[in-house]
Amino acid sequence: MALALAVAGTAVAANAKATKVLARPQLDVDPEYREFARELHQDDGLVEAEVLATLAKARVQQSILNAISRPAEATKAWKDYRPIFLTDKRINEGVAFYQGNRELIERAANEFGVAPEIIVAIIGVETSYGQNFGSYKVLDALVTLAFHYPPRSKFFRGELRQLFLLGDSRMAYPIDELVGSYAGAMGWGQFIPTSVANFAVDYDGDGRIDLWNSLPDIVGSVANYFSVHGWTAGQPVAIEATAAANARSIEANGLEPVYPIEQMRAWGYEPAETVDATALATLLKLEGSKGNEDWLTFHNFYVISRYNRSPLYSMAVWQLSQEIALNAVDKTP
Repeated sequence: MALALAVAGTAVAANAKATKVLARPQLDVDPEYREFARELHQDDGLVEAEVLATLAKARVQQSILNAISRPAEATKAWKDYRPIFLTDKRINEGVAFYQGNRELIERAANEFGVAPEIIVAIIGVETSYGQNFGSYKVLDALVTLAFHYPPRSKFFRGELRQLFLLGDSRMAYPIDELVGSYAGAMGWGQFIPTSVANFAVDYDGDGRIDLWNSLPDIVGSVANYFSVHGWTAGQPVAIEATAAANARSIEANGLEPVYPIEQMRAWGYEPAETVDATALATLLKLEGSKGNEDWLTFHNFYVISRYNRSPLYSMAVWQLSQEIALNAVDKTP
C-alpha cells in the first residue's frame, strides 16, 4: 500500500485551510517586529531587511490562537484520550508502514539504539504516518504565537528566531513555505525549529534536511531524538501494577523515575511483569475506561515524555508501539 512504500507529503501549503486572518504583521507601526529583526541582525548576523520581508509574508490567524488554548492532553482523561490513538486503523497502518520500510526503520533503530516500534509509533501518533502533518504555514504559526499569544510569547519568539537561523540552505524548502501544526511543528515527526536544529539528521546524505519527503531523514531524525534523550535499549518502559488495599499514596513529582521497584512493592504496588528489583520507577495513575489504572513507569517512559510532556501522550505512544510490535511479524520467507 502507498502508505508503507512511499512518501507522499509536501512542504508547501497549496491547499491550506480557510481561516480567519486577523492581520498581516504591521511592520511600520508595531515596534516588536522591527525589534525582532534588529535582534537577529545584531545577535545572529542576519540582514534586517530580509527578516522584515519574510515577516511581512506571515498571516496572524485566530484559529492558531484558539488551538493553542485547548490541547487534548490538558482537557481529556485517559479513557477519552486513548481511543484517539489506539484505533484499528492507526495500528494497521503502523504495521503496514513498519513492514513496508522495515530495512530503513531497523537500520536506524540499531544505529541509534532505539526500539523500532517506538519510531513507528511516534510518527503514527504525531501525523498518522505522514497523512496529516498540519496545514498551517510554520511562519504563520510562529509569528502569531510569538507576537500575539502573551502566555508563551517568549518561547515562540525563540522558535521563530531558530526558524530564521535554520534558513533555506539547511532546510529542504524556503522557510516561508514550510507547513506544519498550529504550534509550528514540522514534518512527519513534528519537530519544532529548535528540535530540527538539535536533533534532525540528514540520514539520506543529500546535504539537506527534508522532514516531509525523505523517509530516511524522517526516520533517522526521530531515532536520533530518542537516542540523544537517553533511550536505553532493552529496558522497561511501563508496567501496569496491582495496588494493595492499603497501598501507600504516592504523589509523583513529574515522570522522572525515583523509586526502586523493591520500594514500590513494599508500598503496595505489585508489577504485573518480572522486573529488576533495583530498577527505578515512579507511579502514574490514570482514569481508564474500566476504572483507575496504576502504572509503574521507567526511564524510557520519561524519554518518551521529552517529545511531549503529557503522560497521556507518552502512554499512547507506548501502547501503540506494543500493538504495532505484536502485529508487525516479519513474514519474509
